[in-house]
Amino acid sequence: MSWTGLILSLIGRALRNPALALDLLRMAWRFRAIDWYRRPPFLPLPPAEYVQWRLYTAYGDGHIVPPVDDVIAYARWAARQR
Repeated sequence: MSWTGLILSLIGRALRNPALALDLLRMAWRFRAIDWYRRPPFLPLPPAEYVQWRLYTAYGDGHIVPPVDDVIAYARWAARQR
């Protein structure tokens, strides 16, 4: 699966489950770069190095696209930790 495919799958699941949508939005907000508003493209995106490190520690490969179910499980787990 590609990153685009992952995002589209997550959007589809989020449209069917508003609670999941909120959990995914909170997770995305946590991953943002702290000073995202100071650098183009001025979007709250995480640094690529950070994402690669997280993927490497989780899957042993920093360039893998995580499975949809893993992303959802993490988002729900993070929501319970608040």
